[in-house]
Amino acid sequence: MSSNETPRGPVDSSRVPRYAGPATFARLPRLDEVGTTDVAVVGVPFDSGVSYRPGARFGGNAIREASRLLRPYNPAQDASPFALAQVADGGDIAVNPFNINEAVETIEAAADELLGTGARLMTLGGDHTIALPLLRSVAKKHGPVALLHFDAHLDTWDTYFGAEYTHGTPFRRAVEEGILDTSALSHVGTRGPLYGKQDLTDDEKMGFGIVTSADVYRRGADEVADQLRQRIGDRPLYISIDIDCLDPAHAPGTGTPEAGGMTSRELLEILRGLASCNLVSADVVEVAPAYDHAEITSVAASHTAYELTTIMSRQIAAARKDA
Repeated sequence: MSSNETPRGPVDSSRVPRYAGPATFARLPRLDEVGTTDVAVVGVPFDSGVSYRPGARFGGNAIREASRLLRPYNPAQDASPFALAQVADGGDIAVNPFNINEAVETIEAAADELLGTGARLMTLGGDHTIALPLLRSVAKKHGPVALLHFDAHLDTWDTYFGAEYTHGTPFRRAVEEGILDTSALSHVGTRGPLYGKQDLTDDEKMGFGIVTSADVYRRGADEVADQLRQRIGDRPLYISIDIDCLDPAHAPGTGTPEAGGMTSRELLEILRGLASCNLVSADVVEVAPAYDHAEITSVAASHTAYELTTIMSRQIAAARKDA
């Protein structure tokens, strides 16, 4: 989108009730309705990499449904993200549910195409397997990227049942492939039992710092966000959010819930504290609506994606103003 074009925003809810019409993210236009976009919201309905509960293949559309109530002005960031940049719903990346390797290749190719247009990606999963091909694609454009990984789990295990590509292994593969900046890697919200202490030792060797959910509780969102900003600096940043970083009270609809997690308020406040970081793309994954009730998880995920989209839109607008 050129600097003199006006972005096409959401459907006017004063004219069309929020519960009417197709459920695009935040009731935004489809990508084919705007031609090009600054931020493409895309779904990846894939959950063949899960190790416990299935169902995240339905997560993207559940987030879209819950996002009907999002409004165009974000007071927490003092920004109207859909007026600052063109944001559009790019639909779903259709992948093979029976062949993980092929699915990973398909996601990477689709991300390459979207990023090649100049757009940033806000991806709705799907299970966490999808982060690896997305990171591969982002690294082709930006080089090795800083990573903030919000999750109850490390996701740096080697294999499950001999499989290299699962929702518990994407970030070990990413480190091995050299697509992450190992001086700026952090897990946030981790907790719960592990297979052994070696899990933490291996994770540290890969370069990850850890902010547990207990750290967030004791130190507060502002202090945690400040620590993360200092670690990231001005590096290109990818944020990957497994919704199970939230406590099951705030996100029951997920595949591998762990007690003692963050609140949705803490997550949103940490993200708002990262608004000055160079966010190049992001994902929200592991929403499994079959285990949800009252859309608790989907609502939290839709607001999470909204904050991430706002950060990207603000940065795009600022870059255009400076150009």
